This record gives sequence, structure tokens and C-alpha cells, in this order.
Amino acid sequence: MSLRPTPLAAALALAFIAPLPSFAQTATSTTVGAQQDGQALPTVTVNASADASADGLPKEFAGGQVARGSRLGVLGNVDNLDSPVRSMAYTQQLIQDQQAHGVGDVLKNDPVVRTTRGFGNFQESYMIRGFIANSDDLMYNGLFGILPRQYVASEMMERVEVMYGASAFLNGATPGSAGVGGTINIVPKRASSEPLNNVTLGYGSGNSKYGAIDFSRRLGPEERLGIRINAARRAGGTGVSREKNETNIFSLGADYRGNNFRLSADLGVQENNLTNIRSSVAIGAITAVPTAPNASSNNSQPWAYSNARDIFGTVRGEWDLSDVTTAWAAFGARQGTENNSLSGIRVNDASTGAASTYRFDNARQDDVATGEVGIRTKFSTGSVGHKVVASASAYSLDSRNAYGYSTFYGLSSNIYNPTFYSAPALTTLGNNLGDPQTTTKVKLASAVLSDTLSFYDDRVLLTLGVRQQQMRTESYAYNTHAQTTVDQSATSPMAGVVFKILKNLSLYGNYIEGLQQGEQVSSFIGAANPGVFMPAYKAKQKEVGVKYEIGGLGLGAAFFTTNKPLQSMDAVTKIVTASGQQRNRGIELTAVGELTKSLRLLSGITFLNAKQQETIPSTNNGKYAIGVPKMQANAGLEYDIPGVRGLTVNGRATYTSTQYVDAANQLEVPSWVRYDLGARYLTDIGGRAVTFRASIENLANRNYWESAGGASNSGYLVQGNPRTFNTSVSVAF
Repeated sequence: MSLRPTPLAAALALAFIAPLPSFAQTATSTTVGAQQDGQALPTVTVNASADASADGLPKEFAGGQVARGSRLGVLGNVDNLDSPVRSMAYTQQLIQDQQAHGVGDVLKNDPVVRTTRGFGNFQESYMIRGFIANSDDLMYNGLFGILPRQYVASEMMERVEVMYGASAFLNGATPGSAGVGGTINIVPKRASSEPLNNVTLGYGSGNSKYGAIDFSRRLGPEERLGIRINAARRAGGTGVSREKNETNIFSLGADYRGNNFRLSADLGVQENNLTNIRSSVAIGAITAVPTAPNASSNNSQPWAYSNARDIFGTVRGEWDLSDVTTAWAAFGARQGTENNSLSGIRVNDASTGAASTYRFDNARQDDVATGEVGIRTKFSTGSVGHKVVASASAYSLDSRNAYGYSTFYGLSSNIYNPTFYSAPALTTLGNNLGDPQTTTKVKLASAVLSDTLSFYDDRVLLTLGVRQQQMRTESYAYNTHAQTTVDQSATSPMAGVVFKILKNLSLYGNYIEGLQQGEQVSSFIGAANPGVFMPAYKAKQKEVGVKYEIGGLGLGAAFFTTNKPLQSMDAVTKIVTASGQQRNRGIELTAVGELTKSLRLLSGITFLNAKQQETIPSTNNGKYAIGVPKMQANAGLEYDIPGVRGLTVNGRATYTSTQYVDAANQLEVPSWVRYDLGARYLTDIGGRAVTFRASIENLANRNYWESAGGASNSGYLVQGNPRTFNTSVSVAF
């Protein structure tokens, strides 16, 4: 399916492109983007800024792969050494150089995060500090629910910011029932002061072909208006047999810099069409975890597909009311449609791989609207400085759904040697697949007040604040449309402190209460109360840590503890209730930046102790949570080859220890190690800057189970990709 921009998107694109003159770009201006400082102008300074702030994005850290700071919700952009929480911001330079296709590819660099899938679908999900975060709950320029729900292409990203830990005070509750372990914010691209014309062509495993354009200009008097256009298409196979993937993306980012105000806006359209995508493997009545199949094998049925299309946009503005007071407002919306025919597979015999499959179709349509307003100011009371922020936000989702499925796991197959069938008839329907009806409405509203107090010439920073949250969820039963409403309110406090022992050394600590919607009871686990939402819950987090910068190297260490409720189903009544909790304790050690001017580092290790407590049945008390490894580590290096100007090689080793697939800890997934390699070469051809890139993932072509699940307290097996290569050439002109 080809990309079909809406009339609004096409009109805006033509309006911006038509009057543009032709500009030449020199070879020295290839590394441009919103992270660079803008040009000083007579009456206004142009700092490319997605969030419309006067200072623009935090600067890059040594080596250019990560930034010095990131956005911390209502607190705005904060330098790492001044922050009472941990965060990491991956830059566009890293995204481009590693040829990352989406968010998950970027986060393969993160020792705290592991990418997985949602339960029974192809939704990209992320385990952060041992808790799942779904792609539903990504933020786009600080707003939840705007980005495509299943997968987000990298072409629209300036940065990928990860804030580790509970963040309800900083960002508000996520729209979904995940995100206790951390939140992810996607920063959109903006035009820098240098004109940009960049074309990229690529080729990869499975005869995958890729083409992209990246174009930007600053226009008008004093170049106050900036335009950034990105368009890309990727289509073809993958390293997995028979898989096909087609992604089309168009994004338009604009910003305007006034004397005392700044505006920014984004418009995006994304289509993501999947055919014969390999399914995750559910677990039947087995006593051991089966050996992972050949990495390139495919258990999918030939009729399986998943198609999604989203159009989304945001508008954000900041106004300087005085030298110390600024007000802001932002609004975003998304329309999304999904149509799927899935062939989920369940393994029933670990030794032979005997399995069963069935057909599950669903249709979904989402309408999201969200926004926030706020004001921040600075003042002093004696020797104590204050940065006070007050803000209010609102979010609304109307989700229309329908499903149909054949006899549940009624077709025999095998995970090693699958049997293929014609599409079986749908025997059970929920609503009309051709006309989905509303099944879920979510409305969130909150107000927050915070004060960051500074003492002793900013050597001690104390942040205190509270957010009051209103949460209303309406669920409508399939076919009967019977309504169930959960209407709750909660208060989420925060206290965080930073001791700047030295200019380059900070100690910090925080107490934050995360707030999440309760999980929805799955319709496919035999529960007597399917579709019902559990009560909202608070996750309490305590954390202490240290951040140290020496030369071009940034070091960090953190110790944290966080808990969240678990679900259980009564063996007799089949009623699912919230009972017990999952308590995750962990230690994180990270090292990023430059070891030398030609050697860059992006590494870390995470130790996790994730235990179940107060569970039903009590026999699971003290046992490990599903899908949480005890240790995970990344070691990434990038090296400029001496004597060959423009040539850089990189490598990454990723380790994940054993994980349990079941709450009773009877089924254990083996540990795994994956090695990835890459290289790039920047040269000048005919006066044009040309960059060649190549990468190989899973160099040893290892067969392994990458993840043991994590969604809905359910265990399932997600297989790692086979050896996969990607190549590309980018030309700047």
C-alpha cells in the first residue's frame, strides 16, 4: 500500500515547498539538525527547539551519541547533573549512524531497556527497569498518545529521550496501564540555521529497499520561520523467511521565533503494513522451555497480516511574560486505524515443538486529543532561589474495536516445522469488523504545582511538588455494549534532591509515586470478567544515585526500588482481581561519551531483583516476576580508524540473563548474547558530502528467545532476529 497523505498534509507541504529557492550545501554542513546552536540574529536568536523553549535542546555530550540533558515533563529541559532523576537522550547522529528503523532499534543501545512485544500482537513494547512500557504510552514532544500505536519510524525523530522510573508527577499518568519503569519521549526534528538537502537510499536483508529525503530551510526576515520535511519508504522482506514489511512516513515540522514568543507545529502520516510477520509463541501445558527455532524460520500462516495507518499533529507555543516568567500551551491529536488477521501460535510439547494455531482478526479505530497549559517563573526569598511551575493537562481517547476468531487454537502446527492452512472461518465475533463500535473511552485530567529550591549558590537543589489526577475509564462490552465505568482521583507527590559536590559530580535522590490506570482483563484468558478495568494504582519509587563527568566521559550509578500491583484469577470463580504486587529493586551502572577523541563509549549494566509479593496463590510469593532478567548489559564502542579520514567502525555486545516465563518459575528462558557490527565512511564526491553506512545485527546468527513477555502478567516467547544486514548511502547537496 502506498502512502496517501491527507489533503491537509499535501496542501501544507506544497505551500511550504513551492516558494523555496534553491540553496547549495557544502560538504562541511552535513551534520546539521535541531541539536545545533542557531545563528545569532539582530533581534532574535534561532535555536532549533521542538518544545518552543528559548534555549533550545540540551547540548550534545562528548561524542555526540547522547545529550547533556533531556526534558523532565513540567520541569522542562534539565541538565543531567542538575536532575533529581535519571534520564538518557539519544541523538539524531546516533539514529542516523546506526541506521535505526524505529524506537526499538535506538533503545538497543540502552542497558536499562529491552525491547519486546505486546501480548498476542506485533506492538513494539519496552521493558524498562523490569516493567513493561507499551508504544501506546510514548510521548511526542511532551504529549502522550499522539504517535502511532504499534510502531514509530525513526525518520521523524530528532532525539529519543528515556526517563527511568515512575514519572506521574512529571508527566501525568500514561494513557495505558504501563510505564511504571520509565517513559519515552520522541523529540521531533526542526530546521537549523543551515539549509539541508539530504537523500538516502538503502538496501537490506530480504531484498528490503529504502529511500528517504530530509529537507529543511529557515525563511523570511531574520530567518524566523523554519521548515523541516521528512519522507521515507521502506519495503521488502527481512531476515525472517516470508516476512514482508512496508513502512511509509511523511512528517512536517515548523517553528517560528518571535521576539518574546516561540511557536512550533508538527504534522505526520505513517503507514505500517506487515505480511507474514512471525508471531510470538504462547505457552501451553509444558514443563520446559523449547529450544529456539532457526532464527530465520517463520511460524506465521500465509494469510496473516497487520496494517496500521495514523495521522497526527501537535502545536506548541511559549510566551515570555517577563524576563523571569513564561507561559506555554500545547495541543495534539491523532486518528489511527488498524486491521489485522493474526495467527497466534501456542507450543504444547517442548521436546517436539508440537503447537496449535488459530485465526484472530481485529479492527480498531482511535481518536485521541490531548493538551496542556502552564506557567513557570523564577524568584528569590532571601538567599533561596525558586523555580515554580504550575500546569494543567487533559487527555481523551475514543477507541472503537471489533474482533473475530476461529476455533481457539484449533489447528495443529509445529514451531520447528509449521503446517500451513487456508484461512479458517471466523466462528466467534465481537462487534462488526466492518464497523467497529466504541469499547473504551479514557479521559484524564490533572493539575501540578512544583518548586525547585536552590541553596548555596545552586550547590543544593530541592524539588518538591504534587500532581492531582482525575481518571475516568468507560468500557463497553462487545455486542451488548453494556457499560462499566471506573472513575477515580489520586494525588502523586514528588521529592527530589541534588547535591552538587563538585562542578562535575552530583549526588541525587528522589521519592516519586507513579500513577497508572488499572490493567484491562484480557478477553482470551478464560476470565469471568473480561474487558473490565482494574482500579488505578500507585507505584512507589525510591532512588538514590551519583553522576560524574571526567573529561569526555559521563559515569552514573543508581539504586532504586519500585512496586506495582499484580493480577490473579480465582481458580474456581475465574474472576480476575488485583492481588499482590511486583517489587523491583535494581542497580544501574552506565558509562557514555569519549574515552579518546577517536574512541566513543556507550555502555552499562543493570542488576534486577524482581519479586512477587502477597500473591494468590501464596506459593508464588518471593518468586521472580515474569520476563525480568536478573542482569542485562550493553558494551558499545565506536572507533575512528587512524590514517583513513572519514572511516569509523562500531560494535555492540548485548547480554541478557535468564528470564522466567511463568509466575511459578518453572519455565526459564536461557541467557543470550548478541554481537552487532557497523561501519560508515564519509567522503566528498563531486563536491557533495556522501556517507556510506553498513551494519550487521546478530553477527553469529544465533537462535535465541529474546524475551519472555511482560504484558498483562503473561509469559510468552519472543524470538530474536536472525543475522540481518543493512546498507545505505546518503548524499547532501
